[in-house]
Amino acid sequence: MQLTLVANRLLRPPQSQYITAVVVPAGFDVADSRIIQELQPGDLVITADIPLAAEVLEKGGHALNPRGELYTRDNIDERLAVRNFMDSLRGTGVMTGGPPSLSQSDRRAFANMLDAFLTKYGQAQGSGPAG
Repeated sequence: MQLTLVANRLLRPPQSQYITAVVVPAGFDVADSRIIQELQPGDLVITADIPLAAEVLEKGGHALNPRGELYTRDNIDERLAVRNFMDSLRGTGVMTGGPPSLSQSDRRAFANMLDAFLTKYGQAQGSGPAG
């Protein structure tokens, strides 16, 4: 399966015919825009960015966060509402803090969900998702 990494700085992934690194200019949502531009229905995007995940779902893709939660049409509206509420609190000066660092259980949950996703969708789509 192909993997494309998109960032606004040079990444040094392992050498592989299956991994491509794309560097985009710095700027607000430039990487997100590139991801959406290249996204094909069925592709998987791994992101903690909830608005990006919502756009991915709108375009027929799948979105998985680094803590192992698969965003779906059933849960994305709630996640967006909470994100927007927290953003508005921060806008008023309330210190909300950030998410906790990734724990071993988060990493396991991510690996398990990614494995389940690839098992389910990778075989169904032939070459499988990219993103």
